[in-house]
Amino acid sequence: MRQILFAGVIGLFLTLIGTPLLIKLLARKGYGQFIRDDGPRGHHGKRGTPTMGGIAFILATLIAYALAKVITGEKPSASGLLVLFLMAGMGLVGFLDDYIKIVKQRSLGLRAKAKMAGQLIVGIAFAVLALQFKDVRGNAPASTRLSFVQDFGWSIGPVLFVVWALFMILAMSNGVNLTDGLDGLATGASVMVFGAYTFIGLWQFQESCADAPSLTNPEACFDVRDPLDLAVVAAALMGACFGFLWWNTSPAKIFMGDTGSLALGGALAGLAICSRTEFLMALLGGLFVLITMSVVIQVGSFKMTGKRVFKMAPLQHHFELKGWSEVLVVVRFWIIQGMCVIIGLGLFYAGWAADK
Repeated sequence: MRQILFAGVIGLFLTLIGTPLLIKLLARKGYGQFIRDDGPRGHHGKRGTPTMGGIAFILATLIAYALAKVITGEKPSASGLLVLFLMAGMGLVGFLDDYIKIVKQRSLGLRAKAKMAGQLIVGIAFAVLALQFKDVRGNAPASTRLSFVQDFGWSIGPVLFVVWALFMILAMSNGVNLTDGLDGLATGASVMVFGAYTFIGLWQFQESCADAPSLTNPEACFDVRDPLDLAVVAAALMGACFGFLWWNTSPAKIFMGDTGSLALGGALAGLAICSRTEFLMALLGGLFVLITMSVVIQVGSFKMTGKRVFKMAPLQHHFELKGWSEVLVVVRFWIIQGMCVIIGLGLFYAGWAADK
């Protein structure tokens, strides 16, 4: 339990003191944000704000996790390391995209095929490795069965699992990326989801099948390989994002960039897969899903009918163009995300209680 506390506090402390140092470094090198000319007019004043801020909370999370292990004397787990690998790998792809945008002055960053190739390589590596490293009970970090509160149904097999895992990773990474359009919006929403996964990991640890092997109803416990370590990773991410939010909230002194948004999306997908809560993630990360769907609807409607459903997509910009202030949009969207997390946790508990 101490690991969770140490990881969260250290992550928070590192980004609180480390982010302003990163801001100075990026500003000195002139690594400022590119702003689209066709975006809301109010965003043009943000041009030049330091970006690639995801570096701060990625490093803070990795260091916080490592220090929590050193302080408590506990060993890292396969599940925890795989989620961190997925976060860092997706963050690296995002960093290359940001670097090309800023340094090479190419507004679209990485070519679409190169960016997709990078995400696929990281995602496939994670999915394949997640089916390895079985513990004494035969549990790997991931399962080939689909899951909501826990596994259900038949196994889909390793090949389809890799495809499913890739879909989740790409969907969450791009969902967070689309949400990262207003100061603090994606960061604040991510804090809530990581908080939820800290709770879920702790609850799964307390109700683990490893501690109740003689139960006649196997669904009355959680058959997750490393639930406590997943909670440690989630706590480190929550703390790191909280500290980053101090500098990222309106008016933002730094943006996370694709470096941060792809990393956060990867971490969310990894936590969902390893904690066996894959479909529940769609609710816990409801804001990311809602914003992604707004883009899908907008593009689909325009291609089929030539008409737009929203004034602008993603959804947050639609409300800006309707006259809402940026802060008003962010706070109201945070409320929506908070409601999604509350409902998601309620369903998680109800699903467990129903099987007791």
